[in-house]
Amino acid sequence: MKQEGARSASYTVPCEDYVSVVEFSPFQSGVAGNLLAYGGSQHVVVGTCRFQEEDAEVEGVEFTTLRVFHHGVPVDGLAWSPESRLDLLPQLIRFCTAAVDWKLRLLTSDLQDRHEIQVMEGHTDYINGLVFEPSEGKQLASVSDDLTCRLWDLEGNQTASFLLRSPGMSVCWHPEEVYKLMVAEKSGVVRFYDLLNQQAILSLDSGHTPLMSADWCLTNTIKVGAVVGNDWVIWDITRSSYPQEKRPAHVDKARLFRWSKANENLFATTGCPGKINSQLLVHHLGHPQPVMIGSSVVGAGLSWHRTLPLCVIGGDRKLSFWLTEM
Repeated sequence: MKQEGARSASYTVPCEDYVSVVEFSPFQSGVAGNLLAYGGSQHVVVGTCRFQEEDAEVEGVEFTTLRVFHHGVPVDGLAWSPESRLDLLPQLIRFCTAAVDWKLRLLTSDLQDRHEIQVMEGHTDYINGLVFEPSEGKQLASVSDDLTCRLWDLEGNQTASFLLRSPGMSVCWHPEEVYKLMVAEKSGVVRFYDLLNQQAILSLDSGHTPLMSADWCLTNTIKVGAVVGNDWVIWDITRSSYPQEKRPAHVDKARLFRWSKANENLFATTGCPGKINSQLLVHHLGHPQPVMIGSSVVGAGLSWHRTLPLCVIGGDRKLSFWLTEM
């Protein structure tokens, strides 16, 4: 792999609105193509994405809209439920959003007549992260600037709450051991909770602040990564509570960290949006420099494809996809 200068996106898909959030579903939906949702000021669009790397009949990218959901308020975050399936009848689309009004909304649709929105209230400040329990999708976890991590059932009832010591920035659920939850705090500390006894069982410390985003490597769960200040940091949780690796990444503050789902050594970081261009960097653990540098006009959000080394960020009326040559 070679170091490159900033390059334009491999593929783009036009959108009607500014895109503030975009998420590939990390779950198998039962059909060819990957479920993708993106949101802006009023709506969430759900569709399927296919790329020429996985289907020779596709030229570049093919995005098929399944439904546009009216949301009413700007979307801040989005998480897919593992219950979303397109190969069964009735079909089921289920995802949850976090919005600027500090509420969660669980959206469920059969893409025909049934369309339900369950509003979940309880947080008293901005919600920074949310995730479904990955095996059955019957629970949700969310973290907020209100210094809590909260668990919810699908009826909107809060089933548990953990008090944090600083704002909660990211939350991840273990893919197999579903009683383990990871919560990353702005203070630079990442804690793992046992949901059976509702106790913290392990903590990691980045050594500086502010931690803006963290992710658990779900293909190799001893690895945790985060962006703190301008740097990315990586822990091996079997070796130390302090990072194994730490490197400066972005001139301005780094904003998001996401592990690839296709390669446990590949991850991406973004710089803070708000300036004219947001920088996207793709890193490989075996390489001292980023293996891919991208740039997007006021980019927001970051998500990896379920099986390809390909990530997406949103922006001004478009989705931009970058393929990393491995």
